[in-house]
Amino acid sequence: MNDSLVQLPSRDRIEQLESAILKVAQTDLRTTHELSGGVYARTIRIPSGTVLTGASHKKDHINIMQGDITVSTDDGMKRLTGQHVLATKAGMKRVGFTHADTIWTTVCHTNLTDIAEIEAELVEEPEKLQSRLMLESSKEMLCHSE
Repeated sequence: MNDSLVQLPSRDRIEQLESAILKVAQTDLRTTHELSGGVYARTIRIPSGTVLTGASHKKDHINIMQGDITVSTDDGMKRLTGQHVLATKAGMKRVGFTHADTIWTTVCHTNLTDIAEIEAELVEEPEKLQSRLMLESSKEMLCHSE
């Protein structure tokens, strides 16, 4: 296989892509949150044909995906189909492209119960989370429509 297809993109390249993505209309990833016994699960539903970057986490965590996505892994870019569970080290920033609708759940340990506080505890730049950007956008629309 061609090495350029499996090499892990650099953090700088992923951040350049993220900057470009943030300049265009955002896809609603329909984020949901679950808390139970010190475990937090954040699930996004990614439509087919979506290019996205993930948040860099401050802690090791688990990802569970169901669908069809080409995504950066510890072993480079890989196309994952079906269901996969991936351990992720703190500091990893993923990039991906969905070939079909995909569900991605991140599972982390926390003692907090407020979602905004959990996000701040777990990710390096919580203000860039798509759910926060969509919330801010909807607040702006409400202010302009009044």
